[in-house]
Order: sequence, then C-alpha cells, then structure tokens
Amino acid sequence: MPAKGSITLRETALYERPRERLERCGAAALSDTELLALILRSGTRGADVLQVAATLIARAGSIAALIDWSPAELRRIKGIGRVRALELITVLEIARRSLDQRRPEKPFLRSAADINGYMQPLVTGLPVEKLWVLALNRRGRLLECVEVSSGTVNAALAHPREVFRAAVRASASSIICVHNHPSGDPTPSRPDVEATRLLREAARTLEIELMDHVIVGRPTADPTGRGFYSFRETGML
Repeated sequence: MPAKGSITLRETALYERPRERLERCGAAALSDTELLALILRSGTRGADVLQVAATLIARAGSIAALIDWSPAELRRIKGIGRVRALELITVLEIARRSLDQRRPEKPFLRSAADINGYMQPLVTGLPVEKLWVLALNRRGRLLECVEVSSGTVNAALAHPREVFRAAVRASASSIICVHNHPSGDPTPSRPDVEATRLLREAARTLEIELMDHVIVGRPTADPTGRGFYSFRETGML
C-alpha cells in the first residue's frame, strides 16, 4: 500500500520529475523519496516508483535507517524484488564505506565514547558479529584498525593469539578490542565476559596493555540508551 499522502509520478509535471530536477537543480535539491526513486527507476502495477520509494522510507522511518535493512526486509515491500533489493544493498554499502573512509585518520582514542564514534561507520548494518583490534601507540593515537574475526549472528570473538598477533604486527603499545552485537543491544553475554578475562590475562603475559573492550550496538536497542558497553568503565578491566 502506498505511503499516505505520497504523490505519484503521473501527477508530477514533467519538468518537476526527479530526473529532470536532478539535471536542472542538482542532487541536493531532491527529497529523500526522489533520490530513492531514481535508484529504483521504476515502480510496479498499482504503485509507481515515487510511491514505492515513499513506502520504503515510511516503513524504515528514515532513509538513514535503510542502511540496517537486509535484502529479505527490502523484498517485503511491494515493487522490490530480488534484483532491486540487491541493487539497493549495494548502494547502501557504498554509502557506509564512504562514511568509513571519510573518518579522521589516526585519531586519539581516549574514551569508550571516542571508540564508539570511530567504529560506528564500520559496524552499522552488519548482520554478523565481527571483532576488531585497535592498535595504539604510547600516546593513545590509533596506529591500525584490524578485523581479526567475523562470525555468525552471535559468535565472533577470536582466540587471544589472533588478537595479540595483530598487536605485535602493528608494534602497538596498547590495544582496544571492539566487537558488535547485530541485535543492537551491547549488553555483554557470558562468552563476552569470559573472552575479556582471557584477553586480560594474555595482555599481562605479553606486556601489551588492553585499554578496553567495547561492544558496539545501537542506542535504541540498549537498555541504558548509550548504544555501547565498555568493560573498562564497568571495572572489569
């Protein structure tokens, strides 16, 4: 069913249609619905492309929220089939990577909030858990961000040897471990707590400080509203 109040392409004057406005005014002049309609290109029987785009944004809540959608979720919208869903996922992944690559290089990571802010472009929309090692120099400036494991929906943490191999290769003075919870709730599981204990013991043996282990989620799914969990802030490191 089209989003309430949406305007059809047929009702739009030719010179005001998205493609014509794009050429005349530039992309910044187009609404979210119009931009999405240009990617979709065509609608379906009973709903033209502007209606499909408006429905998609209405269901997601915003165009930004689409970055968390899977192909299966996209295909639940009338007018979006397998090929079109994959095309949208590709565009959204390009957007996510573009945000990641525009981050400030070599930042200082002094708090869990800093870490969460740095990692959000990497974790947004991921359907599985991943674990990264952030290798730091003596002043706390990032040397390298290394993905060391990628798991299932609820399993990604690596063995300490994989974590500290990455640290040694980067000649790190200290490290921060970060992993995501696809559910959005960053509350640590029992395996998360046990893995952190093993990492802490390995860090002492190798004399490479484990500065923190941060679980990144989403504020809307976090009971505390923060969207991330820090083992150091809670006194577990």
